[in-house]
Amino acid sequence: MDNVTAGAAAGNSSLCARHDKITHVLFPLLYTVLFFTGLVTNSLAMRIFFQIRSKSNFIIFLKNTVISDLLMILTFPFKILSDAELGSLRALVCQVTSVVFYFTMYISISFLGLITVDRYQKTTRPFTTASSSRLLGAKVLSGVIWAFMFFLALPNMILTNRKPTDASVKKCSFLKSEFGLVWHEIVNYICQVIFWINFLIIVVCYTLITKELYRSYVRARGAGKVPRKRVNIRVFIIIAVFFVCFVPFHFARIPYTLSQTREVFDCSAENTLFYVKESTLWLTSLNACLDPFIYFFLCKSFRNSLMSMLRCSKPVTPPDQGTRNKGQNGSDPSEETPL
Repeated sequence: MDNVTAGAAAGNSSLCARHDKITHVLFPLLYTVLFFTGLVTNSLAMRIFFQIRSKSNFIIFLKNTVISDLLMILTFPFKILSDAELGSLRALVCQVTSVVFYFTMYISISFLGLITVDRYQKTTRPFTTASSSRLLGAKVLSGVIWAFMFFLALPNMILTNRKPTDASVKKCSFLKSEFGLVWHEIVNYICQVIFWINFLIIVVCYTLITKELYRSYVRARGAGKVPRKRVNIRVFIIIAVFFVCFVPFHFARIPYTLSQTREVFDCSAENTLFYVKESTLWLTSLNACLDPFIYFFLCKSFRNSLMSMLRCSKPVTPPDQGTRNKGQNGSDPSEETPL
């Protein structure tokens, strides 16, 4: 996009300006609620996880998720102030904080996929212990995910390098260089692939988990035992969070991206796609507030530490004495909720 095209696009953008209460009041209020709720719950989760040793792949993935969620939450104040037009922050949001937001979103999606695979393995092999090599592998894999997403995100920051004007900051794409627009579109398609790969992983794993739980239910009923229905419900919290938070946005993202990088929609369609994108984007942000429920319901170490903290007493099983309660098979019964 050359300067003339950018200027013309900026002129068209002024005709599609959204000066209404939905943009400047409702969304900032919704994000304010998420910011304070997520900051409190994830700061508490971070404090608890610092007290828990990384003794399983599951806990390693959860720790990475809470770090990602906290980074996402720290971008909310900039979006709130920018959307409410309280300060000249739009250029900063376009260049930095919105990029960090998407960067952390796909990190969270990736770790939800890994957590699901770990839950499936826990279902089929409940007594398998984590060796030091497996723990190292989980840490290396976590580092690769962070590095790969950083590699995708950094050019989006660098290539958002056009001088901001009152007209151009109405649309972040107007601040990008010609190659920046191309890179932005490429990254969006790569992120779509990341999402749909994890979508398939989660659907397949939970289909297999459901079959395994049903077999366990039939065996327990045949043996005259009470089926563990409550535990079964806990297992599905991951897929519930994933579908509520991430699926709607990814059906809306591709047409919205095309409206940002190409002139293929009229003003009315662009505004409609904007509202759909912002609404579904808020749902993705809600993930940062829902993830602590995953920690609480699926990680017994987290739950015990939290309950002990609320009682202002020492943890039931201190992290440095966790081996005291290990069974004969080497697994730690306080580490995570069995499936």
